[in-house]
Amino acid sequence: MTELDRQSARIVWQGKYQRMMVRGTWEYVERAHAGGLAAIIIAVTPDDDVLFVEQFRVPLQARTIEMPAGLVGDIHAGESIEVSAIRELEEETGWTADHAEVLMIGPTSSGSSSEKIAFVRATGLRKVGEGGGDGDEDITVHAIPRGSAAAWLARKMGEGYELDAKLWAGLWMIEHTLDGTPRS
Repeated sequence: MTELDRQSARIVWQGKYQRMMVRGTWEYVERAHAGGLAAIIIAVTPDDDVLFVEQFRVPLQARTIEMPAGLVGDIHAGESIEVSAIRELEEETGWTADHAEVLMIGPTSSGSSSEKIAFVRATGLRKVGEGGGDGDEDITVHAIPRGSAAAWLARKMGEGYELDAKLWAGLWMIEHTLDGTPRS
């Protein structure tokens, strides 16, 4: 254990959703809600379309393409990852799922944030609404054929959209298990 490991973290600023922490000389951001966890939802429709969302992201001052995602437990403390993922999927895309499976949990940007994200596979999808997000969001839903999803993403990047790098991990997880074997 190093000296930095033994030092206490202190909050230097806190907002509704995030706080800035300092531990020794290290500065980082932490989610303010319980657990600090987000879920990214890997969702393929019965027609074999991958669901993506497009929205304006203030920190980037740009439109982004992402997989549906959201904070775990930000609305209902103690809400499971799976329940949060299905709730976010429906809110953002208008699709719900019969089942959600956590594939893995890992850090999003370990050099600047303590946030972790759970990759969640949603199955048994059915359309139940329009989606578009909550009152503060303006989300456009894209359902793209799985076989051309990577090419579509590359085109969107060429058009100037910011693309979440986790998109390619999500596409890989549609086809593979975590150990690399093809998914049946």
